[in-house]
Amino acid sequence: MTTVRAGPSGAAAGEAGKREAGKREAGKRRSLRDWLGRRLTIAPGEPLPQRRLFLLPTRFGLAWIALVVVLLLFGVNYQNSLAYALAFWLAGLAVVVLVRAWRNLLGVAVELQLPREAFAGREARLRVGLRAVRSRTAIALVLDAHETTLPCLETEATASLPWRPGQRGWQLPPTLRLETRWPLGLVRAVAWVQPTDGLLVYPAPLEAAGAEHRQLGAGLDATDFAGLRRFERGDSATRVAWKQWSRSGILTTKVFSVPPRQQLWLDYANCRGSPERRLSLLCARVLAHHRAGDRYGLRLPGRELPRGEGERQRRAALEALALFQADSTGGSDQ
Repeated sequence: MTTVRAGPSGAAAGEAGKREAGKREAGKRRSLRDWLGRRLTIAPGEPLPQRRLFLLPTRFGLAWIALVVVLLLFGVNYQNSLAYALAFWLAGLAVVVLVRAWRNLLGVAVELQLPREAFAGREARLRVGLRAVRSRTAIALVLDAHETTLPCLETEATASLPWRPGQRGWQLPPTLRLETRWPLGLVRAVAWVQPTDGLLVYPAPLEAAGAEHRQLGAGLDATDFAGLRRFERGDSATRVAWKQWSRSGILTTKVFSVPPRQQLWLDYANCRGSPERRLSLLCARVLAHHRAGDRYGLRLPGRELPRGEGERQRRAALEALALFQADSTGGSDQ
Protein backbone atom coordinates (compact mmCIF):
# COMPACT_ATOMS: atom_id res chain seq x y z
CA MET A 1 0.00 0.00 0.00
CA THR A 2 1.43 3.33 -1.02
CA THR A 3 1.07 6.33 1.28
CA VAL A 4 0.79 9.71 -0.41
CA ARG A 5 2.17 12.58 1.61
CA ALA A 6 1.31 16.18 1.06
CA GLY A 7 4.27 18.05 -0.37
CA PRO A 8 5.28 21.66 0.25
CA SER A 9 2.77 22.85 -2.34
CA GLY A 10 -0.08 21.12 -0.47
CA ALA A 11 0.98 22.69 2.85
CA ALA A 12 1.21 26.10 1.22
CA ALA A 13 -2.26 25.67 -0.25
CA GLY A 14 -3.60 24.73 3.18
CA GLU A 15 -2.06 27.83 4.76
CA ALA A 16 -3.47 29.99 1.97
CA GLY A 17 -6.90 28.48 2.58
CA LYS A 18 -6.67 29.25 6.29
CA ARG A 19 -5.68 32.84 5.55
CA GLU A 20 -8.60 33.26 3.15
CA ALA A 21 -10.99 31.81 5.74
CA GLY A 22 -9.58 34.18 8.34
CA LYS A 23 -10.07 37.15 6.01
CA ARG A 24 -13.66 36.15 5.32
CA GLU A 25 -14.36 35.77 9.04
CA ALA A 26 -12.77 39.15 9.78
CA GLY A 27 -14.86 40.68 6.99
CA LYS A 28 -18.05 39.24 8.47
CA ARG A 29 -17.19 40.56 11.93
CA ARG A 30 -16.42 43.97 10.45
CA SER A 31 -19.72 44.03 8.57
CA LEU A 32 -21.61 43.06 11.72
CA ARG A 33 -19.79 45.75 13.72
CA ASP A 34 -20.57 48.38 11.07
CA TRP A 35 -24.22 47.32 10.97
CA LEU A 36 -24.50 47.53 14.75
CA GLY A 37 -22.74 50.88 14.68
CA ARG A 38 -25.28 52.28 12.24
CA ARG A 39 -28.14 50.90 14.33
CA LEU A 40 -26.90 51.97 17.75
CA THR A 41 -24.91 55.17 17.34
CA ILE A 42 -25.61 58.75 16.32
CA ALA A 43 -23.35 61.29 14.65
CA PRO A 44 -21.97 64.30 16.56
CA GLY A 45 -24.17 67.38 16.49
CA GLU A 46 -27.47 65.49 16.24
CA PRO A 47 -29.97 65.68 19.15
CA LEU A 48 -30.31 62.25 20.70
CA PRO A 49 -33.48 60.64 19.25
CA GLN A 50 -35.75 58.08 20.90
CA ARG A 51 -34.58 55.17 18.72
CA ARG A 52 -30.94 55.64 19.77
CA LEU A 53 -31.60 55.73 23.51
CA PHE A 54 -31.42 52.48 25.47
CA LEU A 55 -32.44 51.63 29.03
CA LEU A 56 -30.44 48.95 30.83
CA PRO A 57 -31.23 47.76 34.38
CA THR A 58 -28.56 48.09 37.03
CA ARG A 59 -27.90 45.58 39.82
CA PHE A 60 -29.87 47.78 42.13
CA GLY A 61 -32.68 47.83 39.58
CA LEU A 62 -32.68 44.02 39.30
CA ALA A 63 -32.86 43.75 43.09
CA TRP A 64 -35.75 46.24 43.03
CA ILE A 65 -37.63 44.05 40.52
CA ALA A 66 -36.96 40.94 42.63
CA LEU A 67 -38.34 42.74 45.68
CA VAL A 68 -41.52 43.66 43.82
CA VAL A 69 -41.98 40.04 42.69
CA VAL A 70 -41.44 38.75 46.23
CA LEU A 71 -43.97 41.22 47.63
CA LEU A 72 -46.53 40.19 45.00
CA LEU A 73 -46.04 36.49 45.80
CA PHE A 74 -46.32 37.26 49.49
CA GLY A 75 -49.54 39.20 48.92
CA VAL A 76 -51.03 36.42 46.74
CA ASN A 77 -50.19 33.65 49.21
CA TYR A 78 -51.29 35.45 52.35
CA GLN A 79 -53.91 37.82 50.89
CA ASN A 80 -52.03 40.71 52.49
CA SER A 81 -53.27 44.09 51.25
CA LEU A 82 -50.23 45.90 52.64
CA ALA A 83 -47.91 43.70 50.56
CA TYR A 84 -50.02 44.43 47.46
CA ALA A 85 -49.91 48.16 48.11
CA LEU A 86 -46.17 48.21 48.69
CA ALA A 87 -45.49 46.12 45.58
CA PHE A 88 -47.61 48.35 43.32
CA TRP A 89 -46.14 51.49 44.87
CA LEU A 90 -42.58 50.26 44.20
CA ALA A 91 -43.52 49.24 40.66
CA GLY A 92 -45.09 52.63 39.95
CA LEU A 93 -42.06 54.42 41.36
CA ALA A 94 -39.83 52.32 39.10
CA VAL A 95 -41.85 53.37 36.05
CA VAL A 96 -41.52 57.04 37.02
CA VAL A 97 -37.76 56.62 37.50
CA LEU A 98 -37.49 54.91 34.12
CA VAL A 99 -39.26 57.79 32.36
CA ARG A 100 -37.19 60.45 34.16
CA ALA A 101 -33.92 58.70 33.27
CA TRP A 102 -35.03 58.39 29.63
CA ARG A 103 -35.96 62.09 29.45
CA ASN A 104 -32.67 63.07 31.07
CA LEU A 105 -30.78 62.08 27.89
CA LEU A 106 -33.45 62.61 25.25
CA GLY A 107 -32.59 65.51 22.94
CA VAL A 108 -29.04 66.09 24.19
CA ALA A 109 -26.69 67.11 21.33
CA VAL A 110 -23.00 66.23 21.47
CA GLU A 111 -20.22 68.17 19.72
CA LEU A 112 -16.72 66.69 19.44
CA GLN A 113 -13.59 68.78 18.98
CA LEU A 114 -10.52 66.80 17.97
CA PRO A 115 -7.10 67.67 19.40
CA ARG A 116 -4.89 69.92 17.30
CA GLU A 117 -2.35 67.12 16.90
CA ALA A 118 -1.71 63.67 18.32
CA PHE A 119 1.19 61.23 18.42
CA ALA A 120 0.85 57.46 18.50
CA GLY A 121 1.05 56.08 22.02
CA ARG A 122 0.78 59.51 23.63
CA GLU A 123 -2.23 60.94 25.37
CA ALA A 124 -4.41 63.40 23.46
CA ARG A 125 -7.43 65.28 24.76
CA LEU A 126 -10.83 65.01 23.08
CA ARG A 127 -13.04 67.98 23.88
CA VAL A 128 -16.75 67.19 24.27
CA GLY A 129 -19.50 69.80 24.26
CA LEU A 130 -23.10 69.10 25.31
CA ARG A 131 -26.14 71.20 24.39
CA ALA A 132 -29.71 70.89 25.63
CA VAL A 133 -32.83 73.06 25.62
CA ARG A 134 -33.55 72.30 29.28
CA SER A 135 -31.48 71.44 32.33
CA ARG A 136 -30.17 67.90 32.81
CA THR A 137 -28.59 66.13 35.80
CA ALA A 138 -25.64 63.77 36.29
CA ILE A 139 -24.68 62.86 32.72
CA ALA A 140 -21.55 60.69 32.49
CA LEU A 141 -19.21 60.66 29.48
CA VAL A 142 -17.18 57.49 28.91
CA LEU A 143 -14.35 57.20 26.38
CA ASP A 144 -12.50 53.87 26.50
CA ALA A 145 -11.75 53.36 30.19
CA HIS A 146 -11.94 57.06 31.11
CA GLU A 147 -15.08 58.58 32.57
CA THR A 148 -16.15 62.04 33.67
CA THR A 149 -19.51 63.16 35.04
CA LEU A 150 -21.24 66.49 34.51
CA PRO A 151 -23.28 66.99 37.69
CA CYS A 152 -25.50 69.64 36.13
CA LEU A 153 -26.15 70.70 32.55
CA GLU A 154 -28.15 73.88 32.20
CA THR A 155 -27.99 74.52 28.45
CA GLU A 156 -24.31 74.01 27.56
CA ALA A 157 -21.35 72.26 29.15
CA THR A 158 -17.91 71.07 28.08
CA ALA A 159 -15.56 68.33 29.22
CA SER A 160 -12.19 66.96 28.16
CA LEU A 161 -11.46 63.25 27.94
CA PRO A 162 -8.08 61.56 27.37
CA TRP A 163 -7.52 59.42 24.32
CA ARG A 164 -4.35 57.47 23.48
CA PRO A 165 -4.19 56.54 19.75
CA GLY A 166 -2.39 53.28 19.21
CA GLN A 167 -0.93 53.74 15.73
CA ARG A 168 -0.08 56.44 13.21
CA GLY A 169 -2.16 57.46 10.21
CA TRP A 170 -5.77 58.51 9.94
CA GLN A 171 -7.63 57.36 13.04
CA LEU A 172 -11.20 57.72 14.21
CA PRO A 173 -11.56 58.43 17.93
CA PRO A 174 -13.33 55.64 19.83
CA THR A 175 -17.08 55.68 20.31
CA LEU A 176 -18.22 58.04 23.07
CA ARG A 177 -20.80 56.69 25.50
CA LEU A 178 -23.31 58.89 27.30
CA GLU A 179 -25.13 57.47 30.26
CA THR A 180 -27.09 58.54 33.28
CA ARG A 181 -28.39 56.68 36.34
CA TRP A 182 -30.36 59.61 37.64
CA PRO A 183 -32.57 59.78 39.67
CA LEU A 184 -32.39 56.55 41.74
CA GLY A 185 -29.95 54.35 39.85
CA LEU A 186 -32.49 51.68 38.92
CA VAL A 187 -31.65 51.89 35.20
CA ARG A 188 -28.89 53.25 33.01
CA ALA A 189 -30.00 55.40 30.10
CA VAL A 190 -27.26 54.85 27.51
CA ALA A 191 -26.46 56.34 24.11
CA TRP A 192 -23.41 56.09 21.85
CA VAL A 193 -21.90 58.83 19.69
CA GLN A 194 -19.65 57.73 16.82
CA PRO A 195 -17.15 60.39 15.63
CA THR A 196 -17.25 60.99 11.89
CA ASP A 197 -14.09 63.08 11.46
CA GLY A 198 -10.71 61.36 11.56
CA LEU A 199 -7.49 62.71 13.02
CA LEU A 200 -4.07 62.31 11.44
CA VAL A 201 -1.91 60.68 14.12
CA TYR A 202 1.84 61.25 13.84
CA PRO A 203 4.46 58.58 14.64
CA ALA A 204 5.58 58.22 18.25
CA PRO A 205 8.73 60.34 18.70
CA LEU A 206 11.71 58.28 19.76
CA GLU A 207 13.00 59.95 22.92
CA ALA A 208 16.59 58.87 22.33
CA ALA A 209 16.64 60.84 19.09
CA GLY A 210 16.20 64.11 20.93
CA ALA A 211 19.34 63.43 22.95
CA GLU A 212 21.30 62.71 19.78
CA HIS A 213 20.43 66.17 18.52
CA ARG A 214 21.56 69.44 20.08
CA GLN A 215 20.12 69.92 23.53
CA LEU A 216 17.51 72.69 23.48
CA GLY A 217 18.74 73.83 20.12
CA ALA A 218 22.34 74.46 21.11
CA GLY A 219 23.18 75.46 17.53
CA LEU A 220 21.33 78.72 18.14
CA ASP A 221 23.03 79.59 21.40
CA ALA A 222 24.57 83.07 21.51
CA THR A 223 28.29 82.52 21.93
CA ASP A 224 30.15 85.45 20.30
CA PHE A 225 30.13 88.77 22.17
CA ALA A 226 29.01 91.58 19.82
CA GLY A 227 28.80 94.63 22.10
CA LEU A 228 26.56 96.47 24.55
CA ARG A 229 23.20 98.18 24.30
CA ARG A 230 21.09 100.13 26.76
CA PHE A 231 19.14 98.00 29.22
CA GLU A 232 15.47 97.41 28.40
CA ARG A 233 12.71 96.15 30.65
CA GLY A 234 12.51 92.36 30.40
CA ASP A 235 16.23 91.74 29.73
CA SER A 236 17.71 88.79 31.61
CA ALA A 237 19.77 89.69 34.68
CA THR A 238 22.51 87.30 33.50
CA ARG A 239 23.04 89.48 30.40
CA VAL A 240 23.41 92.74 32.32
CA ALA A 241 26.95 94.22 32.24
CA TRP A 242 27.33 94.77 35.98
CA LYS A 243 30.98 95.77 35.82
CA GLN A 244 30.17 98.43 33.23
CA TRP A 245 27.34 99.67 35.44
CA SER A 246 29.64 99.92 38.49
CA ARG A 247 32.12 102.05 36.51
CA SER A 248 29.78 104.29 34.53
CA GLY A 249 26.48 104.07 36.39
CA ILE A 250 24.68 103.26 33.12
CA LEU A 251 22.79 99.98 32.99
CA THR A 252 23.60 98.09 29.79
CA THR A 253 22.96 94.62 28.39
CA LYS A 254 25.44 92.35 26.63
CA VAL A 255 24.62 91.50 23.02
CA PHE A 256 25.82 88.27 21.41
CA SER A 257 25.91 87.21 17.79
CA VAL A 258 23.96 84.15 16.75
CA PRO A 259 25.72 81.47 14.67
CA PRO A 260 24.15 80.46 11.36
CA ARG A 261 21.43 77.84 11.49
CA GLN A 262 22.04 74.32 10.36
CA GLN A 263 20.76 73.27 6.96
CA LEU A 264 20.42 69.53 6.68
CA TRP A 265 18.49 66.58 5.29
CA LEU A 266 16.64 63.96 7.34
CA ASP A 267 16.94 60.74 5.35
CA TYR A 268 14.95 57.55 5.91
CA ALA A 269 17.77 55.52 4.35
CA ASN A 270 20.27 56.72 6.97
CA CYS A 271 18.17 55.41 9.87
CA ARG A 272 18.41 51.89 11.23
CA GLY A 273 15.80 49.51 12.52
CA SER A 274 12.27 48.59 11.51
CA PRO A 275 10.22 51.00 9.37
CA GLU A 276 8.21 52.19 12.39
CA ARG A 277 11.39 52.80 14.41
CA ARG A 278 12.85 54.82 11.53
CA LEU A 279 9.71 56.93 11.33
CA SER A 280 9.77 57.48 15.10
CA LEU A 281 13.40 58.53 14.90
CA LEU A 282 12.69 60.95 12.05
CA CYS A 283 9.66 62.33 13.92
CA ALA A 284 11.77 63.11 16.98
CA ARG A 285 14.42 64.77 14.83
CA VAL A 286 11.84 66.89 13.03
CA LEU A 287 10.58 68.15 16.40
CA ALA A 288 14.13 68.79 17.65
CA HIS A 289 15.25 70.67 14.52
CA HIS A 290 12.04 72.71 14.55
CA ARG A 291 12.69 73.77 18.15
CA ALA A 292 16.26 74.68 17.20
CA GLY A 293 15.08 76.79 14.26
CA ASP A 294 17.04 74.76 11.69
CA ARG A 295 16.30 74.59 8.00
CA TYR A 296 15.77 70.95 7.10
CA GLY A 297 14.36 68.69 4.42
CA LEU A 298 12.96 65.17 4.54
CA ARG A 299 13.76 62.27 2.23
CA LEU A 300 11.47 59.24 2.21
CA PRO A 301 11.32 56.41 -0.35
CA GLY A 302 9.24 57.80 -3.19
CA ARG A 303 8.95 61.31 -1.74
CA GLU A 304 11.20 64.26 -0.99
CA LEU A 305 10.16 67.30 1.03
CA PRO A 306 12.30 70.35 0.14
CA ARG A 307 14.20 72.10 2.88
CA GLY A 308 12.28 74.66 4.83
CA GLU A 309 11.62 75.98 8.31
CA GLY A 310 8.87 77.08 10.62
CA GLU A 311 5.50 75.63 11.55
CA ARG A 312 4.49 74.90 7.96
CA GLN A 313 7.60 72.77 7.40
CA ARG A 314 7.08 70.97 10.69
CA ARG A 315 3.47 70.16 9.82
CA ALA A 316 4.33 69.00 6.30
CA ALA A 317 7.13 66.73 7.57
CA LEU A 318 4.96 65.16 10.28
CA GLU A 319 2.13 64.56 7.81
CA ALA A 320 4.54 62.88 5.40
CA LEU A 321 5.77 60.59 8.17
CA ALA A 322 2.23 59.79 9.34
CA LEU A 323 1.02 58.85 5.85
CA PHE A 324 4.15 56.99 4.77
CA GLN A 325 3.46 53.43 3.59
CA ALA A 326 6.28 51.21 4.87
CA ASP A 327 5.31 48.38 2.51
CA SER A 328 6.51 50.42 -0.44
CA THR A 329 10.11 50.42 0.78
CA GLY A 330 10.67 46.71 0.75
CA GLY A 331 13.21 47.27 3.50
CA SER A 332 13.69 45.13 6.58
CA ASP A 333 15.34 45.52 9.93
CA GLN A 334 18.99 46.32 9.86
